[in-house]
Amino acid sequence: MTPRSLEKIPLDYGTELRLTVATPESAVRGGIVVGPDVRGVTEDVWQFAAGLAGEGWLAVIPHLFHRDGVDELPDDGDTVRRHLERLTAESIHADIDATLHWLAQRGVAADQIGIAGFGLGGAVALLVATQRDLGAAVTIGGIGVMEPVVAGVPALVEVAAELRCPWLGIYGRDGEVPEADVNKLRDAAHSAHVATDLVHSRFDPDRSVAPEAWGRTLNWFCSHLR
Repeated sequence: MTPRSLEKIPLDYGTELRLTVATPESAVRGGIVVGPDVRGVTEDVWQFAAGLAGEGWLAVIPHLFHRDGVDELPDDGDTVRRHLERLTAESIHADIDATLHWLAQRGVAADQIGIAGFGLGGAVALLVATQRDLGAAVTIGGIGVMEPVVAGVPALVEVAAELRCPWLGIYGRDGEVPEADVNKLRDAAHSAHVATDLVHSRFDPDRSVAPEAWGRTLNWFCSHLR
């Protein structure tokens, strides 16, 4: 079983960022920031981080809703929307920067750090990869492609050309994002001056997208994180 721990980092204005950490049992090959989903640090997000730790990555999940004192939101649309509306570009970047600093303090170099996530976490991964120098980023079904996911944060298609590290996007044809929007995101990303790839496949409806997305995610990080 992957060791799980909770770290706390003091921030400005008296707030405290919580980090859920998945630690490899073997030697650490690098670090990956795992963005939480719209409901926060759910079991699915933890399992994703634990899987990365099983491959040797020190995986860290920042609790983006910590200012509301919430780790995981109930499966209620109104509640989720209310907490999403309280996120800002400043709060997201502050929390991610604190997480990156936490990894750096543990000897993980910037080119050995990746960022990944699905849903909200996928959007955060792309946005951060346009603002910070990392080793690689992976977005799985990231929301906010054509419209900002939260106020003050640009739509993904508006900033994808500014990617500063290799980026992989994975979207299902039967997912929430229309194919036309995925194609626009692909075009925008391909104009960046780094390696990018966007996979938009028709998956078997009787099977989870997870196995293919998981394999592509591992291959991307293995190829680009040194």
